[in-house]
Amino acid sequence: MKSVTNVIICGTGGQGILLASEILCAAALHAGNDVKKSEVHGMSQRGGSVSSHVRFGEKINSPLVEKGCADLILAMEKMESLRWSPYLAPHGKLVACDLEITPMTVNTGHAVYPDVNEIIEKENLPVTLIPAVEIAEELGNLRVVNVVLIGAVSTHLPIDEAHWKRAIEDRVPPKALEVNLEAFRKGRELFGN
Repeated sequence: MKSVTNVIICGTGGQGILLASEILCAAALHAGNDVKKSEVHGMSQRGGSVSSHVRFGEKINSPLVEKGCADLILAMEKMESLRWSPYLAPHGKLVACDLEITPMTVNTGHAVYPDVNEIIEKENLPVTLIPAVEIAEELGNLRVVNVVLIGAVSTHLPIDEAHWKRAIEDRVPPKALEVNLEAFRKGRELFGN
């Protein structure tokens, strides 16, 4: 059994990256792991890049995931999957929301949003795109996109489902708990669990 699991959750401000990383950390703690987390907020309130590094296992000394060492990268926006792909370990999984959020530089004409699908194919990146926004819309709450994605990646991490559910119950307000648990379940179903 591997003693340390390295995860990066990334996206843009306002996508619930910090809540997703809190849920992951709580689930890993409930499973009996040592856990370390580091967050980079950047220009989060202006739609800038946001990331959270989470490491868990028997004994963790540093919260930062080094390039080439991430067992899992969860990108809540397609272009962020490209930005963080150098951190992926050779055996790692990269799961991304199929959402495209146009950065301010593109809106002002100073840059062009790349054809992410073409780059993924050209560079042969192991990206699994998830229709999390569509699933959240079906549930009637776009605020649960992050939990749909957490549900999807939960099947790739060595943490029992009960610990994930307990972490969601601990972190989500009671009035939003039912829809968040359903979002988690729908995300897990994407990979057959």
